[in-house]
Amino acid sequence: MNRFDTATFLALAAVLLLNACATTPTVPFDVEVPPGVDDARGRFAEIFCSVLERSGTSLPDYRPCADALSHVTSAAPGTGRVVDLGPSHRRYLAAIVPGVGYSCIKEWLQPATTPSDHLARFDYEAQMVEVDALSGTTRNAGQIRDAIMALPRESGPPRVVLVGYSKGAPDALEALVRYPELGERVVAFVSIAGAVGGSALANDATQDQADLFRHWPKAKCDAGDGGAVASLRTDVRKAWLATNQPPPGIRLYSLVTLPDRNRISEALVPTYRKLARIDPRNDGQVIYNDQFVPGSTLLGFLNADHWAVVLPINRSHRVLGSTFVNHNDYPREALLEALLRYVEEDLAANGR
Repeated sequence: MNRFDTATFLALAAVLLLNACATTPTVPFDVEVPPGVDDARGRFAEIFCSVLERSGTSLPDYRPCADALSHVTSAAPGTGRVVDLGPSHRRYLAAIVPGVGYSCIKEWLQPATTPSDHLARFDYEAQMVEVDALSGTTRNAGQIRDAIMALPRESGPPRVVLVGYSKGAPDALEALVRYPELGERVVAFVSIAGAVGGSALANDATQDQADLFRHWPKAKCDAGDGGAVASLRTDVRKAWLATNQPPPGIRLYSLVTLPDRNRISEALVPTYRKLARIDPRNDGQVIYNDQFVPGSTLLGFLNADHWAVVLPINRSHRVLGSTFVNHNDYPREALLEALLRYVEEDLAANGR
């Protein structure tokens, strides 16, 4: 390490140490579940906790259940039912739509492990849906439609669980509304940290800022239609929600990221503070009540910041994972397994 790098690292370490010393005790959040959203946190917690306990440290980034779920004042009762941890009966496929800039950073990210490797042990599948990194929701919705309809057609009921992360959530919702034929393939939609109601950060941001992703190391992406930031503005998203509803045959679910303050990586602290002027209940990118899909079932509040819940930066870039992105560890494989297990159980109970 040269002289400049050493000085930079020591300065950063000092800042992190000061922040660690200033950590305050966790105070549970007061939360409200919007009208029209069913609260299934109790059952999802039973499934997620069972998966975590079974796998333990055999999966990366293990956390006990009490730390993986957000600390909130309103507890949701469990059901007491046994959790089936055996192979899937329906072999659901999680088709995951990523957020802004993902195709620019995916070569750089190069995670050491993938959720699909873990899920295959239980006859589940997972794959990413390729969408433009920097385009708006309308263009990306068409790409989602084409990707899902291009999947091999199988006999029997649909088995695709469409999962939208961050901007991937409004992209996927728009696809479901614009292309009703997706109902032939998609049985459910899940938003994870979804910018469903937009992000207040986009309200005064520019597309030029998003275009910086094109200069990321190993980036292989283009400018697309240049509409990513505009499509995330809160007035745009809320206007869209007010006039559009997904097809009634597709079940909707929401997973909301609501991290303790000491679970937010240093890189996201500035945006967390900016959003905290509106509402401190945010994940560093999206305020918690903008993450609910109207008419959905709430599965849980996750004690993870916006990046930690999906992007495994800590696994492939360990220096970043111990400095700027220092709270990026989260049991993502266990979360995705629990998500698919809940959806399978819920759809079976509702005759799908």
